[in-house]
Amino acid sequence: MATKVYVPRLGEGVDEVTVTKWLKQVGDSINELEPLLEVNTDKVDTEIPAPATGTVLQIIAQEGAPAKVGELLAVIGKPGEAVDSGQLTVDSNTPVAAESKVESDALSSSKGQKSEPKPSTELGFISPVVAKIAAEHGVDLSQVNGTGLNGRITKNDVLAFVSSGQKSQVKSQAMVNRPQGSSIVAGEGDQLIKHSTMRKSIAQHMVESKHTSPHVLTVMEADMSRVAKHRAANKAAFERDGVNLTFTAYFMMSIVAGLKAYPQTNSSWTDEGLLVHKNVNIGMAVSLGEDGLIVPVIKKAEDLSLLAMARAVNDLANRARTKKLQPDEVKGGTFTLTNHGVSGSLFAFPVINQPQAGILGVGAMQKRVVVIDDAIAIRPMVYMSFVFDHRILDGASADWFLAKVKDTLENWS
Repeated sequence: MATKVYVPRLGEGVDEVTVTKWLKQVGDSINELEPLLEVNTDKVDTEIPAPATGTVLQIIAQEGAPAKVGELLAVIGKPGEAVDSGQLTVDSNTPVAAESKVESDALSSSKGQKSEPKPSTELGFISPVVAKIAAEHGVDLSQVNGTGLNGRITKNDVLAFVSSGQKSQVKSQAMVNRPQGSSIVAGEGDQLIKHSTMRKSIAQHMVESKHTSPHVLTVMEADMSRVAKHRAANKAAFERDGVNLTFTAYFMMSIVAGLKAYPQTNSSWTDEGLLVHKNVNIGMAVSLGEDGLIVPVIKKAEDLSLLAMARAVNDLANRARTKKLQPDEVKGGTFTLTNHGVSGSLFAFPVINQPQAGILGVGAMQKRVVVIDDAIAIRPMVYMSFVFDHRILDGASADWFLAKVKDTLENWS
């Protein structure tokens, strides 16, 4: 009997995923627990394994399309095993996409021909998934042929309409109504690179952040001499414990010190008041190259030693780059560190990771000439850019926090 593959619950509060890549195609053989497809949620790519050994008989969810938890993704069975719409029904406690390709194909063949386009007043039931896809692509559903039960428009009908390159009335009208000069005209030889799911998520999050809170920047410079000496003296010992002692761990520990000294910085704005968080959960921005960036969170960082912090930094960074993070590991942050200096940048104006009060950007460490006790000296220096929500912090309170971070680094022992 064929085995149905559903969207699993990948974490608390995760109700929907986006199918990003099928690792197997119809007709391919697959072993139990072998990766079948990749899905994305909250910028985390997760592999979904096959629940059984067999052959991929049907792929229901299309790449780039959303799918809710419990929704049908694919069917696995014996080679040549027949699959009909009846096998794809589930009980009422398991929500499944009614607009499956299997159902559409079976019903289309029984009717012998596709239905004609319907006026908008005769669309009938439109599922939330279909409505969402149509809205994203600017599709006028009255122009789409419905191949589902009683002429119902399915998800695959909309995707096929979009792929065909037809111009919907809604999209055309939207172009007409745009102010002159607002549309982008592609020139000869220009290349359109489609946005990935992660890039869309980053863009939306950044725009929402700038619209949510007033961003203010303050910058201080820290002498990293003591930290550099401590790291050089302890790096080998940490390596014996399987840990790479990076400067990031020191910055994280210094942020903890600053947040404990000034708890208001470890808070979120609400209309009722300031929500000061008990735990220090620090997000750590990790670059994924051209794929974007992701911010895994070190939970309860206030309880960690330098060794434990360095181990957590190593683990999350490695699993972020190998797409092994779980959705829960990018949630719940109360503050964020971004080390833009890894690419040589000295200053930056990072965007706050909502709903946090601030984000600290660390530039490249460079040896510079400084004046110490009226004498010229050369020290490893680093600029720290603190961007804060001006609704929560004022200039003075923001500088108190940043000064504590600076003091912790410069007096490390």
